[in-house]
Amino acid sequence: MRVHFGAHLPDPRSFSARLLCQLVLLLLAFVTLISSGQASTVAAQSQTQPPDDDIIRVSTDLLLFPVRIRSKHNQAQPNLTEADLSLKDPDHVTSGLYFQPGSDRVALLFALDRSGSLRLTISQQREAAIALFGRFSDRSSIAILTFAEKPALVATFQKGAEAASSAFRITPAINQHTAIFDAAAAAVKAFAGLPRVRTERRIVILISDGLDNASSSNAQAVIYEALENNISFYMIHIPIFEPRDGRLAPRPPSKGFRELGEKTGGKYFLVGDVQSALTDRPPDLTPVFKAIEDDLRSQYLLGFYMNEASRDGRQHNVTLSLVPSGLEYSVGARSYSRTQKFLLENTKQSTNPSKPN
Repeated sequence: MRVHFGAHLPDPRSFSARLLCQLVLLLLAFVTLISSGQASTVAAQSQTQPPDDDIIRVSTDLLLFPVRIRSKHNQAQPNLTEADLSLKDPDHVTSGLYFQPGSDRVALLFALDRSGSLRLTISQQREAAIALFGRFSDRSSIAILTFAEKPALVATFQKGAEAASSAFRITPAINQHTAIFDAAAAAVKAFAGLPRVRTERRIVILISDGLDNASSSNAQAVIYEALENNISFYMIHIPIFEPRDGRLAPRPPSKGFRELGEKTGGKYFLVGDVQSALTDRPPDLTPVFKAIEDDLRSQYLLGFYMNEASRDGRQHNVTLSLVPSGLEYSVGARSYSRTQKFLLENTKQSTNPSKPN
């Protein structure tokens, strides 16, 4: 604004001049009010922008299941939609389906056993493990947890793999016991700090000799927590070989080790043979990581949106079938079939409870 000195201004003592000044002040106040109102509106809009559609900001009645879909020739089917599903819901307890590919966005945690000679084997698999993470989208994240008697989260979840790569150079645990299920429980808790994302698969790849001799956690309790938080375990068992009936045989893992993979929507892998044990040659985990990748790419996240009628404290049967011919699917450790039955129970209390008679 420029002010021209010497310009003729009205005499403020006159009535018309005072009136003109008051009108100018009112006009300035009005403009200021409008401007501040617009600024407030912009600020409010910037604070209440709708979140990324992937992120669940509020609690929903959504029950999720990882499912694997394949053709008769065992080929993955990457482009299916809800239109390829047929739902039978006799009790009318669902309001819709959620169905998305399960490998587009992955939160991947490696849980690494650093006890005994396994440390060297794991360290040598660093490049193969990081390569597996690199094949998922740039929205994926990776974390590293190591364990012997106690678990330690040595690299928290992050988008890049640099810190995770260095975390594979683990220090040995000398003369320590191994608490596998305590580590698995810690792995489940490590996901708590991540935002809840519909399309994100939460995966733990746990590599160990399978022998737990120090855990206070129960395998079944960990399986339950993993299922509650939609976390799948892929268990890689690199066994210790021992003489048995005149030959070398792998020591079986602790009870619950294999089930942790098979009952959470993941898998169990036994890696290594007598030859590798005799020659002290570490097994190559590259084929296992490739199998895990292929398995994830064959998966979808299937969800049932539960309505108010489902909050009756009862269990309800629904049936879901694949429409395209030549396809079948499995849920968790179930066998493959074109049709699967689900027993659904909504544990939330109804917001409109029926009145007692």
